[in-house]
Amino acid sequence: MVTESLPARFRLPLGLTLATVISLTILIGLGTWQLKRLAWKEDLLARVAALQAARPQPLDEILDLGIKADFTRVEADCPGLAKAKYLELFSVRDTGAGVRIISACRITTRSADSILVDRGFVSDKTAARPSVDPADTSPFHLVGVLRRPDHASFVTPPNEIAANHWYSRNVADMAQALGVSRPAPMFLMAETSTNPEWKALNPAPLPSEISNRHLEYALTWFGLAAALAGVYVAVLLKKARG
Repeated sequence: MVTESLPARFRLPLGLTLATVISLTILIGLGTWQLKRLAWKEDLLARVAALQAARPQPLDEILDLGIKADFTRVEADCPGLAKAKYLELFSVRDTGAGVRIISACRITTRSADSILVDRGFVSDKTAARPSVDPADTSPFHLVGVLRRPDHASFVTPPNEIAANHWYSRNVADMAQALGVSRPAPMFLMAETSTNPEWKALNPAPLPSEISNRHLEYALTWFGLAAALAGVYVAVLLKKARG
């Protein structure tokens, strides 16, 4: 009987094996991470869909939930908001670059005396800004969506507080610049226009479109891992036969 065996001098290529194992670990890890992101995104989309028909709840009751109040529709009275002092937060939408107008709404709760309100987006093509009158206390009833502030990343420019150029939603610094001391940790993204006579201000509490391609990305990473494993096995077989 004739049997085939590996050549006596055949040895597992250590460098290639180590590189393959490291690469497979990375690729499989990326695929797994994308699957986790898929579950998160599907939950987010479900919450946004439910939000479209949700009735607004009193802000002071919902704030007690802390960050769990993310993506909750609320209502609050914010006297003088239409002419309140504001900050300009850099933003980009599908129409181009611009700023989001941020003001403080005075509230009375156990944990906060104010909440920062994102009044909406203004394009860079518009030079005008809403008028400011600190003495104004005109009644204003606001409906909006609570959102957790996004954290600045390593590519986010530092906020230029003195110049009123903001690039990240730093609640503490923004509150100090607006003259409030105990802000809620959330942002209230306005649905109601604070300045309906000024069409340049576009309330935009939610992204116009939330993409969900995480399954596609996961399959890509897993596919690359499978291809790499196939190439590695092919190299081993060639070495074994040679």
